[in-house]
Amino acid sequence: MKIVFATNNQNKLNEIQKLVPSGIEIQSLNDIQCFDDIPETGATLKENAQQKTNYIRERYDVNCFSDDTGLEIDALNGEPGVFSARYAGEQKDSNDNMALVLEKMLDAKVRTARFKTVISLFLEGKQYFFEGVCEGIIRQEKSGSKGFGYDPIFQPNGYTLTFAEMSMEEKNKISHRGLAVQKLIEFLKKY
Repeated sequence: MKIVFATNNQNKLNEIQKLVPSGIEIQSLNDIQCFDDIPETGATLKENAQQKTNYIRERYDVNCFSDDTGLEIDALNGEPGVFSARYAGEQKDSNDNMALVLEKMLDAKVRTARFKTVISLFLEGKQYFFEGVCEGIIRQEKSGSKGFGYDPIFQPNGYTLTFAEMSMEEKNKISHRGLAVQKLIEFLKKY
């Protein structure tokens, strides 16, 4: 089975390729010659994921899936949420985003947060959704050099390490994206 992952984020592509069984070939947007900046104008993670999947389906008529992920911080009333990638501006710089979060949380007593991923799958004419959530806290400073995005400041519940201090294998077992992808893979195996 070939399926297109509608993302330009090479880190996400690498994470997912490590999770899928050998019978499923994940293709990138480059593989289908899509170099468009796919719009993400939805008000929710689900809307954004669906928007990206529909964009690829309508233009390329291929089986595809996409995801949208957000970090929801309780002390910031759920921010950055759907704006996680561009929280500090359209340059979508992870260091700027983390700096803004840490600055806004300087005096925060409550540091609870969660990562959420919603995957939208378009397969043989039907749309499906899968969600993964990982609860944790926001550290007071960055720690670790692995991963991407907010990984250096997010510590999942039950662990003393941030995502950026974990191996990709460790992170994929418990992360929001890993959990959503596991649901997607189980579905594809049965399909």
